[in-house]
Amino acid sequence: MTAEVARAEQRDHAAAADVASFVRTLSFDALPRDVVEQAQRCLLDLIGVAAAGSRTRLSAIARGYAASHLRGRGNEARMLFDGRRASTAGAAFAGATTIDAFDAHDGHVLTKGHVGVAILPALLALADQQADAAPAVDGREFLACLVLGYEVATRAGIALHASVPDYHCSGAWNGLGCAAVAARVLRLTTAQTREALGVAEYFGVRGQMLRTCDFPSMVKDGSGMGAQVGVTAAWLAREGFTGAPAVTVEREEQRALWADLGARWRIREQYFKAYPVCRWAQPAVEAVLALQRAHRFDAADVVEIAIESFREAVDLGAGRASPATTEDAQYSLPYAVAAALVFGRLGAEEVDEAAVAHPRVRRLLESMTLREDAEFSTLFPAERWARASMRLKDGRLLRSEPARARGNPENPLADEELRAKYHDLAAPVLGTPRAQRIERLGAELPRARSLSPLLDAVLSGV
Repeated sequence: MTAEVARAEQRDHAAAADVASFVRTLSFDALPRDVVEQAQRCLLDLIGVAAAGSRTRLSAIARGYAASHLRGRGNEARMLFDGRRASTAGAAFAGATTIDAFDAHDGHVLTKGHVGVAILPALLALADQQADAAPAVDGREFLACLVLGYEVATRAGIALHASVPDYHCSGAWNGLGCAAVAARVLRLTTAQTREALGVAEYFGVRGQMLRTCDFPSMVKDGSGMGAQVGVTAAWLAREGFTGAPAVTVEREEQRALWADLGARWRIREQYFKAYPVCRWAQPAVEAVLALQRAHRFDAADVVEIAIESFREAVDLGAGRASPATTEDAQYSLPYAVAAALVFGRLGAEEVDEAAVAHPRVRRLLESMTLREDAEFSTLFPAERWARASMRLKDGRLLRSEPARARGNPENPLADEELRAKYHDLAAPVLGTPRAQRIERLGAELPRARSLSPLLDAVLSGV
């Protein structure tokens, strides 16, 4: 080994040790108040999405598979909104797949994907598995773990997209956040935590995300496998299993990205979705709804629609047959636009298979054209924009201003709108009393000595 290689290896070990130290030592008291509040927003939003997702066929298949085939020695953890038990990694897989089934969860523009979808189910499974341990995870520790998962996974996602040419699914990198959370809960050493991150990255699903945009299916964003791999990696590291160093953490050119752990809180940068469809379609939805509010026309009045957006958004559903499934609907910009105009809203009912077949929606799909705007493409992924033009039966030609999706840090959804979204998604599935109880338990987490009430509320069947 040359001296230069040895020095590089020492630097890599130091970088990994810094990340592992953050994972092991982050305290709730070190979290700024607004970071804690953001973690609670993420928690509530994800639980609402999980409740809606639990009604999908995708979720039922995943939970049934985990209960039958991903069983641990003692069936360690309950599955999200199911009540049946699986291995800890299996429960994490089932929960993340349930959230991923309903495309309304939070995300980050530079990762081009989603963090909490994997972190929360992994943390819930680990907390449930450790419920009888001493000391058990309490409310403050739960929130600290949730935050550190967001911090690690977001940086891993940005680093992956900066270091490889393909656009990989979220499961390729959010598993590192799950491994970090598991390392914390299982009290791994610094060396074991490094190995866990390396194993999680190496075994992570490098799914080509644009394939599922072109051909929507139940693989979605790969986050179920990301959660399973991340939890598995920590258990393996605990037993002495070693992994190739995580290059997204240790590579020299990524060093600056990790240097601000504990100083810059990436959880603050997450966006929340107003609608349960791909984020790339949402600027176009905002554009057409703005025109509809301003000019007070009905969907039946529309003769032609033209959407201009960035290339990835234009490709979302372009050239495909009319949607037939909820997966098709969630990954189709034309469907999202048409459904929003026809129904005047875009929620859980508007992306189910009954709505997908609505004849008024199908008519608008046939009247729509999509075109790339070069300027919008240049701004992607940091910014996502769209513009809409319409011709109405009365001869009016309408053209919107450039629009972007709501819910980013710079144009956030109000807490009241996030709460309304949660209840719109959760109450029809859980009932209003249970949905309200979960909301209250989430708000009380900084003072909760026991996590059992929250675990029982979100891990019992519906």
